Parts: sequence; structure tokens; C-alpha cells
Amino acid sequence: MGFFAPEPEPMAPDELIALPVRERLRILNTAWVKDGFNTPRMLHMVYIVKMLGLYFALGLAITAWTSSTVEFTDPMSWFTQIVTYQKLAVWLMFLEVVGLAGAFGPLCGHFAPMLGNIRYWVRPGTIRMAPWGRRLPGTGGDERTVGDVLLYLVVLASLLYPLIVSAVPVTAVPDGTDPQELIPAYTFIPILIAMPLMGLRDKVIFLAARSEQYLPIFLWSAILGAVALSDGATSSDFVNLVIVFKVIIVVVWVGAGVSKFGQHFLMVIPPMISNSPGQPYAVKKAHYRDAPNDIRPSRIAWFMAHVAGTAVEIVVPLVLLFVANSVVALIAAIIIVGFHLFITSTFPLAVPLEWNVFFGFIAIVLWGGVSGGFDAATYSIWHFQNAWILVPVFALALVGPVIGNLRPDLISFLPSMRQYAGNWASAVWAMRPGIEERLNELPLVENQVDQLQRMALTPYTRDEADVTQQKAVGWRSMHSQGRGVLSALFEHLDDIEDRTLREGEFMCNTIVGWNFGDGHMHDERLIASIQKRLDLKPGDLVVAYCESQATPWKYDTPQHYRVIDAALGVVERGTWQVADCVKEQPWLPNGPIPLDVRWTAPGFVRRSTLTSSADGTAVR
Repeated sequence: MGFFAPEPEPMAPDELIALPVRERLRILNTAWVKDGFNTPRMLHMVYIVKMLGLYFALGLAITAWTSSTVEFTDPMSWFTQIVTYQKLAVWLMFLEVVGLAGAFGPLCGHFAPMLGNIRYWVRPGTIRMAPWGRRLPGTGGDERTVGDVLLYLVVLASLLYPLIVSAVPVTAVPDGTDPQELIPAYTFIPILIAMPLMGLRDKVIFLAARSEQYLPIFLWSAILGAVALSDGATSSDFVNLVIVFKVIIVVVWVGAGVSKFGQHFLMVIPPMISNSPGQPYAVKKAHYRDAPNDIRPSRIAWFMAHVAGTAVEIVVPLVLLFVANSVVALIAAIIIVGFHLFITSTFPLAVPLEWNVFFGFIAIVLWGGVSGGFDAATYSIWHFQNAWILVPVFALALVGPVIGNLRPDLISFLPSMRQYAGNWASAVWAMRPGIEERLNELPLVENQVDQLQRMALTPYTRDEADVTQQKAVGWRSMHSQGRGVLSALFEHLDDIEDRTLREGEFMCNTIVGWNFGDGHMHDERLIASIQKRLDLKPGDLVVAYCESQATPWKYDTPQHYRVIDAALGVVERGTWQVADCVKEQPWLPNGPIPLDVRWTAPGFVRRSTLTSSADGTAVR
């Protein structure tokens, strides 16, 4: 890829668009092997500056300004003060809610402007998504009100409060630990109230804040922090707080690792490696069996997924949780830092870069054993006083992953801790000509093809912008669920060659302002909100949607899908076998995978029984 412009596409955009869908996918899939999303390196520099400057450097500066024990010019103090952990967590949640952290910019479908989140959420009339609007009084509807905007501003203010308040000294710390400070416990109370209320009105904002990651930190900072700051506190009270912070992070790591069991995660690694701007082509190609002819994952990809990935993400955090040896803890922490640096280097779509910086940095803070800091021999779970307190700590931390994996339809993949596991609720939209343009009638929405044509420094032509959007569909098809939802569309539509295909997550970003891979944000509820405003005709917008596969991730555990017509609602429900998805090439050269139809809306008849030949030509 070039610095200011992407590498040339494998063929002229107008010629590529004219190809049958499956042949077009084949070319996009094989091009992804070498160039990934083909983002100009200039944009990677934007992400790096934002990650290291806006988040890390400014976050540490704020910490130093509000603490007497952290010096911005003394890096050693960054690693020995627990207040650094607290301040960076608050700062990151603030940036997430504003839209300047994960899900920012072109790798998440925000092209011009690159900022979503706050632009939508301070505008009355934009679409919001209440999680239980039909069941909980006072939360119904799908339109943002002035009251919603005011509540969102309260959320921002409640995050700024603990961020700018000066830290206060801890009453007692163990011998060998430098004097410590904490954010005053009471300053967390406003966000612990405001964010759940915001979530009841709009789950998008609640999830965008990564509440499942940071609210537990704030909750225990308020409860155990108050104990550690009280007049009669002992050093054990401070040790308890640090250990709880460790437990929270370990559950995130292990939960994410467990979610990678099954057949999905192996499909994540090759396209993720291919999107890394720093990887040589030989390394990228090695992750596929025989690119460009066979781009299913290779044995190297299997090793990266299940040894360097899943095993490390489970075993190393468990070692960190139970280790009481400083040397072992340091080695394990360094491995975790390498793990997060690797993820960051791939610039994954949805770009959770700041999150990876935070978790890598904090691994050294909590387990690095820096002199005067938190030695594992003192701050291990074996030294936790009043062990009964760990019961609610673990219960709160595990409720999301346990329920979310058993019933993925009930809980977002974020509190389920399935980040980048490949087992995602997903969708692909199929629109008749002109429908994508009509999305611009929605409040504050501008479709991404239009955005790309006016992107500063690197404006795209109409056809180039179209191809860029279709790359996202190609990326989705390189994962297991993408082959399933595309199969459903091929089975349903006799005019699929004339339709505009778009990846659901990218579309969701333009309509509600944010998405981080959660298909629940663009299921039939969002489609109904669009229909309410645009009054589309039957067949104008057809969405193939699938739910995450439920535990125990066995080969014969089906994955559920549904087909949604904007004007008609859900018209079909069924399942497919994940094993059928992973054995096929992304462009489905052997035709759609088998679908087990379990319900059809009364009176509904599929528009098509078409299949396609290997060259992408539709036949009966």
C-alpha cells in the first residue's frame, strides 16, 4: 500500500463492479491476502498518533497533573502507582464515549468525517436503540430526545469528574511499596449511576463506552477504594483493591481466550495478518493453504490461532492470577505485552488500539514487579484478606461471559468477552438500486460511498468507493459466518447480481454512529427503525443475519440465521452447520452452503431458488 493512496486494485473498478458477485468476491478475497483493506499508510499514522499521543501521552499527563506521586518526566513512576491504572481507565472510557478510541476512522467505516459517536449522540432526532424498550417503561421508542442528549452530556461530565479531581493519599500500604494515591472513591458514583441509565435509553452508548471493561473497575474503586482510604484502613485493604483490579483484567483475558474455542477463530487470523501494514507478503501468504487458489487457513494459521493465541490468552493470565513469584510474573507480563503489541500491529477492523495499549501497559504495572510497585509476592490472590469478598467480584465478572456464551442472543458479544473471536452475530445487506442513496434521508446519515468521494487528501471516484465498500463484504466472507449469510442471500434473491451488497457492521456505523462488531445493533430492530423512516417496498432491503454460535461450540451445534425484509420483517429462520462454512472458499465456488429452514413467515415465498456455477454465473 502507498503512503497517500492505496495500491492499485487488481483490476479497474468499473470492470470489477460489472462482474458476477461470486467472481467479484474471489478477486477481492485473493487481493485481501496481499493488501488487506488496502488503507493508505498515512491513515495508519493517524491511528498511531491518536493511540500514543492523544490516549497514552495525554492520559499520563492528566495523571501527573492530578497526582503528587506520578511525574510525567519520570517513567518509573508510571509503573509504580495504582492511580495510573485508574486514571487511564477513566480517560479511555471518556475517549470511547466521545468516539476518539476504538471504532474511529476508516477501518471502522467512518471516512469523512472520521468521527462518529458524539456527532450523533448530541443530535436530537438521530436513531437510538433501547435494549428493553418494549418491556421497561420510560425507555421505549427509537428516536433520540433532548433528554437523551442531556443524559449523554451528564455521562461525559461524570467521566471528567474523577479524571480531573486530584488523587488522595492511601492511608496504609505494605512495606516495599511506594506511597500510593487513589482517585477519591465518591467521584465514581456519578458514572456508576449515569452510565446504566444511559444504557437503558441507548445500548449503543453503553457498549461504546466498553462498560463491561471499565464499570467494574470503577465499582470496586468506589467500594474497596473507600475502605483503603478510610482512617482505620490497613495495608491489607489496599492489597485487596489491587488484587481485585488483577482479577478484573484476568477475567477479560481468559474470557476472550475461551471464546476462541471452536471453528470460528481460525478463520480470523489470516485476514487479520493480511491487514497488517508491516508484514511481508511471504508471511501473509504463509497463513493460507495455497493462495490465491485456496485461501483457507494453513497450519501456520492454526498455530497462531490456537497456540500463540488461545493458549497464551488463557494460560498466561491464569499464571498471572495465581503466581506469587516476581520473576515468573514479570516473564508472563512481558508475554502479555507482546500479545497486545501483535494485535495492535495488525490494525484490526474496529481498531481497538487504545484498549490494547491500556491492557499491555497495565500488565507491567500490576505484575512487572517494578521496584516500589506491586510485587507478585505481596500482591497475589493468596494474600487476599476476607476471601468472601472475591465471591461477588468473580460473580460480577463472570455473569456476562457465562450467559453470553450459553445464550448469545441475550447479551452483546462485548460483555460476553468474545472480542475478535470470529464467533460473531453478523449480517450482509442487499439493496435494490437507489436504496443506499435513500439512507442519506436518515438523520445525520451520509452513506459511505458519498463519504469516500470527498475524503480529504485521498478522494475516491464513485467506482473506487463502491469497490472499497465491497471489500468489507469480501472481508466478512473470509470468516465463517460470512459464507452463511451470503448463502442465504443467494438462496433468496433472483436479482442479487443487480443489488448493492454491503457489510452490516459498516452500515450500522453510519446509521447509529458506532459499532464494534456487534450484530445485535443491526438486526431486525434497526431495520425496523429504518423502515419506519423510509417506508421501503418489499424486497428493497433484504438482510441476511446470523446469531453467534452458542456454547459448547461442538461441530454439530448449529448456528442460527434469519432473513429480514425491511418492509415485511423477519421472513425466514433457520440454521447452518459451521463445519459446512469453514470447509468452503470465501467466494462459495461450490454454491451456497446447506441451510436448514425451520420457519417461514406465513405466505412468504423465496424470490429465488437460484444457485450459481463455479464461474459466478447464476443458473437455475
